[in-house]
Amino acid sequence: MTAAAPSIVDPSTGAHPFPHRHLLGVAGLAPWEAVWLLDEAEGWIGRAKRSDILRGCTIINAFFENSTRTLLSFEIAGKRLGADVVNMTVGASSVKKGETLLDTALTLNAMHPQALVIRHGASGAVQLISEKVDCPVLNAGDGRHEHPTQALLDALTIRRRKGRIEGLTVAICGDILHSRVARSNFALLGSLGAKVRAVAPPTLLGDAVDRLVVDCFTSMDEGLADADVVMMLRLQRERMTGGYVPSPREYFRFYGLTADRLKHAKADVLVMHPGPMNRGVEIDSAVADDIVRSGVTEQVEMGVAVRMACLDVLTRNQRGVAGW
Repeated sequence: MTAAAPSIVDPSTGAHPFPHRHLLGVAGLAPWEAVWLLDEAEGWIGRAKRSDILRGCTIINAFFENSTRTLLSFEIAGKRLGADVVNMTVGASSVKKGETLLDTALTLNAMHPQALVIRHGASGAVQLISEKVDCPVLNAGDGRHEHPTQALLDALTIRRRKGRIEGLTVAICGDILHSRVARSNFALLGSLGAKVRAVAPPTLLGDAVDRLVVDCFTSMDEGLADADVVMMLRLQRERMTGGYVPSPREYFRFYGLTADRLKHAKADVLVMHPGPMNRGVEIDSAVADDIVRSGVTEQVEMGVAVRMACLDVLTRNQRGVAGW
């Protein structure tokens, strides 16, 4: 059953627009707080010229998992705001030598950064780090738990393309079981009034989806029926320890997004993918490259704007911004 979403209203005049020290997930955000963040991100869209609002600030991107898009996006976001950005990848860190996560957190904290951006393969690891450091922490993805900035950039892409989120039908399709992107989008889009669907083979839905406010489908054709937005997810084979699908070829046959299958959705459907895309596995190239309906490259652009907004907002207290 899909529950009614709460109204998106400011709870009281003069309330702090974003009272959170960290951004660890979207599940804990009130709808008006998420909308306020999206509005802040709007102001950074297309701002390629370097700003100086984070001049003198140090941002450390500590990625314990491989990443291309997210790491690059956070690096560009920090540099466009004028910050000194340091990227730490696990292959070049003492973690490979046996250093514990707690020791790493204490080491990073001793360098007195103004913000830490953390990606980790274990759910809850970012939360643990946030409890041990003195600066704001942004979750760039932790295990199967959450990926908040991805959900925010997806919501911003939808809002700009469709003019709204409330009342839209959004079908999130693919490897739901292993996807932190799916979990964050279920929480955020549902709270903003979208009708969210989970579409996947039974082996990739997972038991946890039963506790989420989404409609579940194991048929792609049924799940895509009259959808306003179709968001495809990649098969996360690096997280799979068993035979979840017979083969990539069979998976594409029944769950790949093709032009014919997309006809079940609305004519003006928006196609999305958080990347990286496995062409010919979860999405056909003709659909991914459709210049009218595909929003994949726009998602990348929105990602930089959202991460600029998050870095700006979470460091305002440290920077002594008036009224913060």
